[in-house]
Amino acid sequence: MSDAPSDVVTVERRGHVLLIGVNRAAKRNAWNLAVIDGVAAAYDQLAADDEARVGVLFGHGDHFSAGLDLAEVFPKVTSDGPQVLAGSGTHDAFGLWKPPVPKPVVMAVQGVAFTLSIELALASDIVVAASDVRFRQLEIARGILPFGGATVRAPRQLGWGNAMKFLLSAEEVDAAEAHRIGLVQEVVEPGRQLDRAVELAEVIAAQAPLGVYATLANARIAARASTVEQAAADHLREVLRTLAASDDAAEGVQSFVERRQANFTGR
Repeated sequence: MSDAPSDVVTVERRGHVLLIGVNRAAKRNAWNLAVIDGVAAAYDQLAADDEARVGVLFGHGDHFSAGLDLAEVFPKVTSDGPQVLAGSGTHDAFGLWKPPVPKPVVMAVQGVAFTLSIELALASDIVVAASDVRFRQLEIARGILPFGGATVRAPRQLGWGNAMKFLLSAEEVDAAEAHRIGLVQEVVEPGRQLDRAVELAEVIAAQAPLGVYATLANARIAARASTVEQAAADHLREVLRTLAASDDAAEGVQSFVERRQANFTGR
């Protein structure tokens, strides 16, 4: 039986902070279609609830997320395009395929934080990482490319060389390196990341809400004051369609399912 969004995403409001938790710990919080829709619904709730002023995104258990559940999600991406990541809601947690939520989001990460974890970090406003976090952008090892915003935002937000190093190598990035390049803003002891994220969210929530939202909106306009991001998103739609139909993509997904090293042929 398929998961229901309410089974795999928890939503709890504490005062003016909305906690959004991915709850597939047994699967290292891999995002399947239910998680995608559950997070989208939670972001819509954050946008609509006047009492919820700041969101906190986190993963239950030892890991933030191992990435997409490729066996379930990739066929949908192949047929419908990369915008599948946005889910069925009005707002997109990745802020790429649909409008971003108009309120701040603080993200807490720990353990394994692969692929979409980096893209969510780039789309969030503040990121708190446990010192045991392990970031890794694995798409090129699956015969595809990142399609949640890493290629669009990482070069601009982190610097070209910093971005290309992890985008093109698929090597792990630890907490210290993630902090150095600006992917995360604070590093704390393991187990402390969610508490610290909530603390920061509560500080933001205590400010004048309209001022916070206006500041966030204006900063986003400044960050995206060109057609570059839209052009990159349009290119992603086209190039992912080609890659998804390649032999290498089929091999990449099959090697993921079989838990083995992929054998790519460049076709």
